[in-house]
Amino acid sequence: MQHMMLKTKLHRARVTHAELAYEGSCAIDSELLDAAGIHEYERIHIYNINNGERFSTYAIRAEAGSGIISINGAAARKASVNDLVIICAYVGIDQDALADFKPRLIYMNHDNSIGRTENSIPVQLAS
Repeated sequence: MQHMMLKTKLHRARVTHAELAYEGSCAIDSELLDAAGIHEYERIHIYNINNGERFSTYAIRAEAGSGIISINGAAARKASVNDLVIICAYVGIDQDALADFKPRLIYMNHDNSIGRTENSIPVQLAS
């Protein structure tokens, strides 16, 4: 049996471009793709913190070191420049591998540089 697990996420990335006329995809700074382990043309899910939109597309490479997060094509109607988004990719994991599985979590600074990386999310406490 396989379980769909969070493989990686870019948490609170800032949208730098929303290009309606560009071929559909999400262009992501190549350095961020590599850090997150997201492959070009891999399916990604995008969760817009500003407006609650949730959609999927595929990743393409943007210039390394540019900080670009460009929502392209029809998806450009779901995000605006400066919106904060969470970009996730998922992977199927066999039951036997679950105990050792850890996601790659990338927490972004305001300029889309990497602030820190983790492999677990703290337990949410009751208030």
